[in-house]
Amino acid sequence: MTTLSSEINDLFLTRIKDYRLDAIFENSGSFVFNTYLEPWLMDSVNEFDMCDQDLTYVVSTDDEEGYFSETLTMKNKIMLSKLMVKYWMSKTIQDILQMSNFVTDRDFKTFSAAQNLKAKQDYYSSLKEELSQELVNYGYKINDWSNWRNQLFDE
Repeated sequence: MTTLSSEINDLFLTRIKDYRLDAIFENSGSFVFNTYLEPWLMDSVNEFDMCDQDLTYVVSTDDEEGYFSETLTMKNKIMLSKLMVKYWMSKTIQDILQMSNFVTDRDFKTFSAAQNLKAKQDYYSSLKEELSQELVNYGYKINDWSNWRNQLFDE
């Protein structure tokens, strides 16, 4: 049995609200939607290199959804979905269209766009720090401490 990319994507979607992603899903269907999210999933796999399971991922093709070579535990699925939020947020910050709000008053428009961007950057920094700590904690949990007690650090 394997884990489909849609399983991770579903967990990811419970963590965010994005009307553009909703529109892609409604207009194009789940297959196109999962393919659209795939780069964020692959970035997450790349960052989650300390995973205690094999994260070999088979990319989507024209007729088959992407999947992992083994069945992932819920803990690992959740970690991948959280990392996807980081990459989604990075894209949101870099979206130049988000920098402009459609308000007629020029001064308010500039201030509002700057405040919006600043808030997103602050959230992104906080999210990166939180995820970094979660990855460190994950590494501590999977470490074989009995070898360390015997001063065998490379095993």
